[in-house]
Amino acid sequence: MPILVLSLICLVISGALAFTNSVTAPVIANDAAEREKAARYEMIPEADDFEAMAIEGLPATVSELFRSTNNVGYVFIVTANGYGGEMKIICGIGPDGGLIRGKALEQAETKGLGSRITEAPFTDQFEGIDNNRLDDMAAITGATISSNAYIGAIRDVFSAFELINDYKREE
Repeated sequence: MPILVLSLICLVISGALAFTNSVTAPVIANDAAEREKAARYEMIPEADDFEAMAIEGLPATVSELFRSTNNVGYVFIVTANGYGGEMKIICGIGPDGGLIRGKALEQAETKGLGSRITEAPFTDQFEGIDNNRLDDMAAITGATISSNAYIGAIRDVFSAFELINDYKREE
């Protein structure tokens, strides 16, 4: 008899969890989409809207690519492996190839050390640079793995931008 009661309790709880998930999953997905859209506008505030692009041969770390509908730039979402695990970075590049801005969307770097990749002194040095000045970027002392992962992600963004330029030349 106790096994039957426990099984019935598990069945009821599982059903309640499944119902709750079915109600909240669309809301959570919608909120995530809105946060991603807001992050794209944060990278390129002048954009009217964004459309997803699909280009073959992008670096494996570039997971998403968007073009502004009014041709003021491109937004890249790229992943990198830092000290604390995978980090997700978003970057905006203008049509001239200069980095507008970048920011870590998700990261699990060591608090107070590697997490400084999210702070202005580090991120500000990237604004306005092009691919030729990427080697001049300063790493965070004591957090070189995190810094180099971030810089490597930006390098992949510039590689992806070159592919966009090659794609536009072929059109």
